[in-house]
Amino acid sequence: MAKRAKAEQAEPSEAVIEQLTTGSGAPSNDPRALEKALGLRVRQLRRQQDLSVADLATAAGLSTGMLSKIENGQISASLTSIHSLAQALSAPISSLFALAEERQDCSFVAAGEGVKIDRRGTKSGHVYQLLGHLMRGDLVIEPYLITLSDRASPYTSFSHAGTELIHVLEGELSYRHGDRRYDLKPGDTLLFDSQAQHGPETMGPGTIRYLSIIAYPRGQAGA
Repeated sequence: MAKRAKAEQAEPSEAVIEQLTTGSGAPSNDPRALEKALGLRVRQLRRQQDLSVADLATAAGLSTGMLSKIENGQISASLTSIHSLAQALSAPISSLFALAEERQDCSFVAAGEGVKIDRRGTKSGHVYQLLGHLMRGDLVIEPYLITLSDRASPYTSFSHAGTELIHVLEGELSYRHGDRRYDLKPGDTLLFDSQAQHGPETMGPGTIRYLSIIAYPRGQAGA
């Protein structure tokens, strides 16, 4: 009995199983994301045409309750209902899924093709290559490959909105964040609040390369 109890306690929880399945602790995709995107688009088009819920429901041959549920993403509309809504709104069926398609944002940058960016510290021998850029979403992600030449100067005055992660690929350096200093070598990672002043304070010999990933709410100034 004791062995069985011990074995039962060792079984992973559903939360752990979910994290192992997805590879992340982030919430799973909203199972009604498509329905919500469709409903939001229908509402947008209805309002653009100055139609009430009752007006559109009548034109599409739906009840006001059914249309309200569709607009709120509470149900999966049938193909017949979607077709009727598209006709009533004088819009292509594909346009009703425009918001769902807009959410599928992706950026690909081939090796060596990152765009060089001038940022504070550039004149100190710091080279920044932007590795990708997403146009949509509430969160801005800026991934950089930063290269410090063997003549690079210290620069610890970076300060900007958001959170930053740096991961060292090559070389060694001491990195300042606020009143603390971290000695970093290849494979080391530092995650921090980027509003505090930060940046490389001392550099080891040779070229240094590290990834810098900055995240902040869209609408706030970046680095």
